[in-house]
Amino acid sequence: MRGMVAILIAFMKQRRMGLNDFIQKIANNSYACKHPEVQSILKISQPQEPELMNANPSPPPSPSQQINLGPSSNPHAKPSDFHFLKVIGKGSFGKVLLARHKAEEVFYAVKVLQKKAILKKKEEKHIMSERNVLLKNVKHPFLVGLHFSFQTADKLYFVLDYINGGELFYHLQRERCFLEPRARFYAAEIASALGYLHSLNIVYRDLKPENILLDSQGHIVLTDFGLCKENIEHNGTTSTFCGTPEYLAPEVLHKQPYDRTVDWWCLGAVLYEMLYGLPPFYSRNTAEMYDNILNKPLQLKPNITNSARNLLEGLLQKDRTKRLGAKDDFMEIKNHVFFSIINWDDLINKKITPPFNPNVSGPSDLRHFDPEFTEEPVPNSTGRSPDSILITASVKEAAEAFLGFSYAPPMDSFL
Repeated sequence: MRGMVAILIAFMKQRRMGLNDFIQKIANNSYACKHPEVQSILKISQPQEPELMNANPSPPPSPSQQINLGPSSNPHAKPSDFHFLKVIGKGSFGKVLLARHKAEEVFYAVKVLQKKAILKKKEEKHIMSERNVLLKNVKHPFLVGLHFSFQTADKLYFVLDYINGGELFYHLQRERCFLEPRARFYAAEIASALGYLHSLNIVYRDLKPENILLDSQGHIVLTDFGLCKENIEHNGTTSTFCGTPEYLAPEVLHKQPYDRTVDWWCLGAVLYEMLYGLPPFYSRNTAEMYDNILNKPLQLKPNITNSARNLLEGLLQKDRTKRLGAKDDFMEIKNHVFFSIINWDDLINKKITPPFNPNVSGPSDLRHFDPEFTEEPVPNSTGRSPDSILITASVKEAAEAFLGFSYAPPMDSFL
């Protein structure tokens, strides 16, 4: 029992790290680096994978390399429009804050990102990709919505739906695992969201319980589109090494071209974790975990139904060409016997009562957020625009690198 608790504690700590930071950590561990699989993964100089890990960041791009998606659509939005109330999330480049719009008196989740941190790791393409994907979300019920975005000289702001039912990760931590009906409901809503993204030729690539939120009624909301890959046609592939260690598909670890079936592998990993409490192939030893993903047969304990077993075997198929979803994408998942009791029309219209209700009393109810976040003081500088200070050359570069980031929807979308 103590051994299992130690594994879970180590797992939780590791999961809070981004993949970049995690790889940097194991790169500094001489013992881990001796393992051939780890050595293979840490070879970051291959020319066909220029985005891989960014272990040696180059200087920030000059204005001539700026990303320009057109003129700003919302030049009037500014940080002082909001009361920033609580920290509700953290990432590599900034924080997510609960904020109340002063004029509208509406609550939002505002993602505040530091431009300098993004540019240092050459991640501006991923940030702009996140914005693009958010813009394409035509109000799908299980994807977080973007209300508008804007920027100051040193920060980017995503003004998003405020979802306060808690991360799936948080609920799994508390309950260890879910009963099969609850896991099925969540898996169906997740699959619906992934199928919708695929219909837009978007591969999500970073499905994990931390990126899956519950709304106030208990429905799934997929968030964090920073690793999405756009313009992947039905048979299209990409090869960038990215994701989260526990959920990397074999073809990603092999550095082979991969396609949208990588999302179905991740769905299988999340479903497995919901049913068993840990991801498939998990080990505290990262090299061993990678070796398990590549070589160890899937082992399923007998405490699940045959349909759940069959679905997991189909989704966690190491050969992506034989994986469930390889031929007909979402339709194969939708038609699987495991989901035979799901009425998909009712699901998409939120007519199925969620198996768990977070019972939040209102926007200020933060019971389902990790105290690690909510107890942190809101940064004093969050709402300050540097307009009144002397802007350095590096801040100017940061400002010019994200031209076109700002966004406001057309006026009729508010009606």
